[in-house]
Amino acid sequence: MVFKRRDARPWPRIAIEFFYPRGGWKRAAWYITYRLQRLPDSPERIARGIFAGVFISFTPFFGFHFIGAALIAFVIRGNILAALLATFAGNPMTTPIIAITAVELGHRMLGITTPLDVHVIVHAFSGAGKELWRNLLSPFTEDTAQWGNLGNFFRTIYLPYMVGGVLPGLAVSTVFYYGSLPLIRAYQRLRLRQKAERAERRLAARAAARAQAEAQDWEELTEGPMPPAPPTPDDPGVAGPEAPFAAPDPRNPADAAGRSG
Repeated sequence: MVFKRRDARPWPRIAIEFFYPRGGWKRAAWYITYRLQRLPDSPERIARGIFAGVFISFTPFFGFHFIGAALIAFVIRGNILAALLATFAGNPMTTPIIAITAVELGHRMLGITTPLDVHVIVHAFSGAGKELWRNLLSPFTEDTAQWGNLGNFFRTIYLPYMVGGVLPGLAVSTVFYYGSLPLIRAYQRLRLRQKAERAERRLAARAAARAQAEAQDWEELTEGPMPPAPPTPDDPGVAGPEAPFAAPDPRNPADAAGRSG
């Protein structure tokens, strides 16, 4: 296959690189920034796409961040590819911080008094996972579907996460929007200037090559060097055309004195 890796990665390596990229988080962030700046779209649309991707990273819709980012970007007329790249804001390094902040804020907004600590979070996730797996197998076993742990997980974790992630998501994505907009504009202006300079250098190189080819053709035809081009009045050091002779004016005292002399 064309896009298949030459060396297949083992599963432990894939898991490690999911939490820590091969080139490090700094290089991964630089690559995402580089790709965002080179998108062929207006800076405003790219910045709106970044807004959508960063905002969706503050929601608990894990597994659907790409779809949510694309939908938000489509609604606000942002660049969809920029939105997909901006979901990098929700990575294994930042997701725990985002989740704890959103859940705590959601508890305060919803008036939930359940204490939020590591034990409560682990218990809610483990109970919901076990119950979900049991419910999936219940049609093939004698067990009946139970929804108690899943309901507790939704009330204490998922719903507060979804409600509490809106405000910090709006705040952080707005910062990303206004922070990326001037950078993208400056980068695109720099690229246009560099593109114009490269075009000028190509034209100059073609003109020089054409002049050299004409000189070689002249030497082959005349067996001598090509004569220089005739000077033009615009060239420095070349006098312009002489003014035509004007007859003396008898009313001009200077011309009258010249006749009398």
